Amino acid sequence: MTGARAEALGALRRDPARTCVVSDFDGTLASIVADYEDARPLPGAVDTLLDLAREFGRVALVSGRPAAFLVERLALRPPLPDALRISGLYGLESVDADGGVTVVPEAERWREPVESAAGRAEASRPRGLRVERKGLSVTLHWRQHPEMERWALGFASAAADGLGLAVHRARGSVELRPPLPVDKGTAVTDLAGGFVAACYLGDDIGDLPAFAALERMRSAGADTRKVAVLSGEVPPELVAAADLTVDGPADALAFLRELAG
Repeated sequence: MTGARAEALGALRRDPARTCVVSDFDGTLASIVADYEDARPLPGAVDTLLDLAREFGRVALVSGRPAAFLVERLALRPPLPDALRISGLYGLESVDADGGVTVVPEAERWREPVESAAGRAEASRPRGLRVERKGLSVTLHWRQHPEMERWALGFASAAADGLGLAVHRARGSVELRPPLPVDKGTAVTDLAGGFVAACYLGDDIGDLPAFAALERMRSAGADTRKVAVLSGEVPPELVAAADLTVDGPADALAFLRELAG
């Protein structure tokens, strides 16, 4: 175990009841897959989250996936543990204790423009490009066809201009979603606010706002740790911003298991 890892685990375990543990899903607790529909949590990931929720003040999953997708893939049955929180679509959706999904009210008016963008993409896309409808956002995937990246980015830019949506790049994809000040950073701020310590594990460009939120908490006196999950595609700026790294999803899960004791 590296010194940075041991130090981080010690700091986060110092006062578990007042510590918040937050993780991304894809590429962190689920392996990177060619087809987004094939994503599944690693064996033991759900049990580890539940173990953490029995000891830590708050344990959360923050993902770009719809909240209902996360509940289904994690096979969570209500009532959820008091300490466990699930946040989908970068914080636009959250799951209550009974498994119901709550949406940020300001986002609802953007459902129709998002659906319009999704319909246009499906009607005009080159064969092989995948269109993932998420309700309040739509993602265009070119991972299996990298030659389609230019088309997807051009479509997203034009659709955003015409419909008032925001464009967000990710690994092998581009997403259109409501132009609201909501991202993984605001989600982490809401989830970890008031805790004396917190960590976040992530692997993609969309996790940078979460790292920035922890940095602001640190400036205010909290003990925080930013954990980058390595892969062949991890953005170098995420690694540069991290306090420590873990070697892929399996090692991310191992880190959380060590944290759970």
